[in-house]
Amino acid sequence: MRFGCHISIREGYLGAAKKAFQMNAAAFQYFPKNPRSLIVKDFNKEDAALCKAFCEENAIQSVSHSPYPTSLTPHNEEKRDQVIRSLLNDLAIAEACGSIGVVVHFGKRISRLPLIENYQLLLDMLNEVLNQWEGSAKILLENNAGLPGVFGTTLEELVQIRKLCEHPEKIGFCFDTCHAFSCGLWDGGNWRELMKKGREIGYFAELELIHLNNSKYAARLGKDRHAPIIGSGYIKESQFDQLIKTPHFKNIPFILETPKEELSHSKEIQLLQERWG
Repeated sequence: MRFGCHISIREGYLGAAKKAFQMNAAAFQYFPKNPRSLIVKDFNKEDAALCKAFCEENAIQSVSHSPYPTSLTPHNEEKRDQVIRSLLNDLAIAEACGSIGVVVHFGKRISRLPLIENYQLLLDMLNEVLNQWEGSAKILLENNAGLPGVFGTTLEELVQIRKLCEHPEKIGFCFDTCHAFSCGLWDGGNWRELMKKGREIGYFAELELIHLNNSKYAARLGKDRHAPIIGSGYIKESQFDQLIKTPHFKNIPFILETPKEELSHSKEIQLLQERWG
């Protein structure tokens, strides 16, 4: 299995890759720039190229995560333009680093707009970005957390948006286990049913990444609070066992976004490898 975690680029892109190697991780995730800003970054292309070469040499997979302010359902034209420029910048950095793509949250529903208009806004944003993007790095749509029925929490929504996009081949999926648990999509006991549905509608054929997170709260409470995989979370080890051992996931990166205060990512990766490696 390919276990990894989110790593800071404080020491550069190559530095992040070397940190993953030191942790015996087979994958890592990083923010391509300041995680709290949409400002376009004039990144160090040599550093990115060295990161790509190092990862290829050491069989490490990397993935980028868009900054927190990124929204596929922006409230105004100014924010829309900022997000489009920022995402194109994120994709360029991911491409230079040899990363799979850029994780992007599905988007939050704008309550004053009808549901269909929210979906149309999201589609328009993806089309605007991907019509300009010619690289191989993908946008990886991530399932939302929230109460059951909240915008962006179902596999059907993700699959349908991809199908309706003008460039579906440039879109993949990121499955977050805590998000799925928070809305009841995966309640810990229905993995076989969820896997069956995901295969039938084509979701798992386009899955590129799993955010491996436990939950501090019970299922269907809409709480997006992460916990270590083995320990205090509400998702049981036996339930993770069923998910992680899915044959289709053998070569898909599992990225930890768990709280480091409770257990270091280095130690957690070691535990995962001992249990499922």
